[in-house]
Amino acid sequence: MPVDTKDLENTIRNLLPVTHLEIEDQSNGCGENYSIILVSEAFEEKTTLARHRWINELLKDQIAQMHAFSQKTFTPKQYQAYLAKGAST
Repeated sequence: MPVDTKDLENTIRNLLPVTHLEIEDQSNGCGENYSIILVSEAFEEKTTLARHRWINELLKDQIAQMHAFSQKTFTPKQYQAYLAKGAST
């Protein structure tokens, strides 16, 4: 069963304090391949691997219904640096 973008967004927002969230359905609306950018203060003091494992655990029911799921996770400070780097290139 495909995952609805709005349901995925609601789940994430209900489980974490979200500063910024981008969800892209990369399967042309089929709901089987998602990419997210997630910014949260909850990621402070966590490594990237720990963040990804945490998100995978929180979203395990949704991810089990997908063909592919990719994520970029940032603290608010890291996200500002990411945006600045993108603007300079």
